[in-house]
Amino acid sequence: MASPLKNIAITGASGNMGTIILKALAESSQFNITVVARKESTGTFPSGVTVLRTDFSDEGLEAAFKGQDAVVSVVGATGFGEQKKFVDAAIRAGVKRFLPSEFSASSQDKVVLQLLPLFGVKTELIEYLKSKESEGLTWTGVATSALLDWGLANGFLEFDIANRTATIWDDGNKSFTMLNEKQLGEVAVSVLQHPQETINKYIYVATVETTQNEILSAFEEVSGEKWTVIETTTEKQVTEGVNKLTAGDFTGAFQLLRATIFSNTPGLHSNYAKDEKLANDVLGLDMEDVNDVVKRVVNK
Repeated sequence: MASPLKNIAITGASGNMGTIILKALAESSQFNITVVARKESTGTFPSGVTVLRTDFSDEGLEAAFKGQDAVVSVVGATGFGEQKKFVDAAIRAGVKRFLPSEFSASSQDKVVLQLLPLFGVKTELIEYLKSKESEGLTWTGVATSALLDWGLANGFLEFDIANRTATIWDDGNKSFTMLNEKQLGEVAVSVLQHPQETINKYIYVATVETTQNEILSAFEEVSGEKWTVIETTTEKQVTEGVNKLTAGDFTGAFQLLRATIFSNTPGLHSNYAKDEKLANDVLGLDMEDVNDVVKRVVNK
């Protein structure tokens, strides 16, 4: 792929991950960015970004993707199943590169799929993209795990800063890797800037390697207080998560997503630094110390 990826379309740009990635793409000043949004969307987007509102029909998507070098999909769970339609429209429009909505736990990990079956649609999409390589569309999938600073700040990772409490799974010593918010944006930018090095690959990135106990220790040091620990287990969390989802309560999916990081489920690859080959060097990503991350979150 000799020509650069300059014209970038992004779908799902108003979601949690989409907002972060769109901001980074815009601030890099390296791309001409088009947000492809639904007609009924009320999302607001940065100045300098073209916004195309469409009905997401086959024809509407093809028209939106015409002239684009790459499509970055950051749709949420409700949109995972629509991405095959995005891929087909991208091929018809002559798009060169497609980034599917990964940016989370690896959809290539069988244990992740056991814990979080809704990611099976992601796995199928990667296989679909592989089957379309002969039609001229290239792809890059990016596994990031969860966002550490983002998840600490908003309580998603269940470290309650205001009340000085932490929910700790099992013995709290299971190691895992995560990414930070700024680096999520940098990853998207760097993948598009390194099209040849990332062509038709599923890659793994990380910027922090740590444990729950290390995070807790860092919070206690910064706050100068002993925190209250709420003990839980992998079995309890996974069972609760499955039961909630079965009953139609989507918060169960959040528990199962945390299980892809914290749980001691046999065979789970949640430490990308040890279990996988990191693409950090190719993308120019550096590792951070968990203590620095916690200080940044607390002092924000």
